[in-house]
Amino acid sequence: MRSKVIELSKMSYKNYCVVFVIFALAIVQAVGHDTELYETAACDSNACFEELHGALGDCSCNVDTIDYFNNVKIFPRIQSVVGKDYFRFYKVNLKKECPFWVDDSRCAMKYCHIKTCSKESVPGIENGYGNDDDEEFPALKYSENAQTTPCGSDTDHDPALGYLNMTLSAASQYEIAKWKAYDDSIGNFCECDDKDADAEYVDLSLNPERYTGYKGPSAHRIWRSIYQENCFRVKTNPYESFPYVLSSDLSNMCLEKRVFYRAVSGLHSSINIHLCSKYLLSEKKIGFAAPPEGEWGPNLEEFQRRFDPSKTFGEGSNWLKNLYFVYLLEMRALAKAGPYLEREDYFTGNPVEDEETRDAIRNMLGVIYTFPDHFNESSMFTVGNQAIKLKQEFREHFWNISRIMDCVGCDKCKLWGKLQTQGLGTALKILFSGQWDSFEGDSDQGRLMLKHKSHKRLQRTEIVALFNAFARLSNSIRELENFRNMLRSHEETEVFLNCEKDVEHRTRLF
Repeated sequence: MRSKVIELSKMSYKNYCVVFVIFALAIVQAVGHDTELYETAACDSNACFEELHGALGDCSCNVDTIDYFNNVKIFPRIQSVVGKDYFRFYKVNLKKECPFWVDDSRCAMKYCHIKTCSKESVPGIENGYGNDDDEEFPALKYSENAQTTPCGSDTDHDPALGYLNMTLSAASQYEIAKWKAYDDSIGNFCECDDKDADAEYVDLSLNPERYTGYKGPSAHRIWRSIYQENCFRVKTNPYESFPYVLSSDLSNMCLEKRVFYRAVSGLHSSINIHLCSKYLLSEKKIGFAAPPEGEWGPNLEEFQRRFDPSKTFGEGSNWLKNLYFVYLLEMRALAKAGPYLEREDYFTGNPVEDEETRDAIRNMLGVIYTFPDHFNESSMFTVGNQAIKLKQEFREHFWNISRIMDCVGCDKCKLWGKLQTQGLGTALKILFSGQWDSFEGDSDQGRLMLKHKSHKRLQRTEIVALFNAFARLSNSIRELENFRNMLRSHEETEVFLNCEKDVEHRTRLF
């Protein structure tokens, strides 16, 4: 009797298990739409990087070619270039109010603040280094004071008969100023504020880009606004807290809109890698263990959190690919503007330093010219009036993104966000404004542009931003190799510890 009871109990338990499994499967089926993209392995040396190779998409290049070309040839050269005095000082207005929303969530941590420097402390400023700032305002030529110079002392000259009234009213001067601002903005893809009264020079070497502790709703709002309101979208993805465009939807976009999204996504990935590689480690320490100047270093857990496929709806590897894509985009811009950039003076007032800078630029551009698979921008914006409208939308969307950077609540984050956005905007200007198409590869035309077409030349801040932005992308690709090695080492350590525990367990058994 007792054995029958036990047998019935076992059968009941089995039936209970079967019912439970069926119920669980039903739940999974019901919510499968919300969980399917989470079903990926936890990040290890393979999960994070297994798809980071092969064809890049939207171009003929592949990830492995860029990896080698950057890490071996470009990275040491671009780091040498941006270490020169000409590229160390960047003029920017960090006091502009956010134009889109009221946000008083300023970062109070000391690591968020920057150190500015006076105009006089910038090398060569007294000898015309900042001559971009000294451009005469056109409307002032026609003010009353500017027209008081006498015509001469010729007694036969009757001023009353030959008088030409060239003064302009304040209203007219205001209108001319608006015309000039419009003319200057044609072809630009981002807002340039280095002429603002509040613009200041910043020594980038004293304000390195790194994680400062700035986070929370204010920081998240920046990128959510960029992705949801300023990136082209075919449809809203089904994940409410996930503002990004799914890679499966990109194929439904035209090439131009895909390029825009991938460029913005690649810039975002690059910034995230910088924050992970220079993370505020001392934040986790207590009391005297934390050095007063802060301690930064690589944070593998943070890297996994930002790029682990199981935590990014399977998009982490695609975001890393977009980093390579925007790198290719900016490198193509440097190659296209190369004849012009080779002839810039890069003046700082130090003849030896200036010559070294010019040599370093020519050397790096010479290497860039040899890259076998440059991005081909000529395949974009080619369909008549539709292309003109699309290019205008393209430019306006990126212009808005550059203005969103004024909403960042951390000054150091704002500095590097504005610099890298302006650098990418300058690259887009070179590739798509049409101003650089006629002289590429023609050294004489490049010289002509410098001497006789100064209205088309890049401003100093644009050149500084372009090279520093490319340097940050180059650094990100180099840091990926470091994280790949860290993940591999971490995995090997775990295997060793597990083997050690297994040996210890077996020893106890015997």
